[in-house]
Amino acid sequence: MTRLLVLIMGAMATVIFALVILVVLPKSMLSTLQAPPGLEAPTAQQLAGRQLYISNGCVYCHTQQVRDPSFTADIRKGLGNRPSVPEDYVHDNPHLLGTMRTGPDLFNVGSRLPDRNWQLLHLYQPRALVPWSIMPAFPFLFRHKAEAEPGDEVLDVPQPYAPAEGVIVVTEEAEALVAYLLSLKHDYPVPANSIPENDNAEEAQP
Repeated sequence: MTRLLVLIMGAMATVIFALVILVVLPKSMLSTLQAPPGLEAPTAQQLAGRQLYISNGCVYCHTQQVRDPSFTADIRKGLGNRPSVPEDYVHDNPHLLGTMRTGPDLFNVGSRLPDRNWQLLHLYQPRALVPWSIMPAFPFLFRHKAEAEPGDEVLDVPQPYAPAEGVIVVTEEAEALVAYLLSLKHDYPVPANSIPENDNAEEAQP
């Protein structure tokens, strides 16, 4: 009985310790962060696109974090002009930092690839733009119609990926997801004390 009580108390102490260190303390430290002036709050369309990003599993293959240049080549690869800082994620709930880079980091994809038509076609069929891409296609975010109707936005799909007949029409879902991707721009300045001292201006250049 005594051993069982000790085990229970030990387990409870471990859980409480982990809760304080991993949840309570970080939350108290980050709760006062303010969004940088260059970080805009997401629109309703961008939030809808973010939910599509999550529900379609994009977070499993893409990160959204530019790591410290002192131990990675993220900035030299052109993923951003500085490492990401906590203030960059003020509007994110939940955070989508990710852990795998099967595909490229998307923290600044809105700056690197700002062409909306490119993003739409890339969602419909990635290999139409990048032949060696292993990214899955998302044709279900578009609508195949026999002919376009007034108000339809027709996607210009090159051969051999275009349908034999009819047209591919952009849906609200595809528009929302692309709006979210294009909103991922974190190239604005942040408070100097947010970036480690060893990250000088020369290292922060792509």
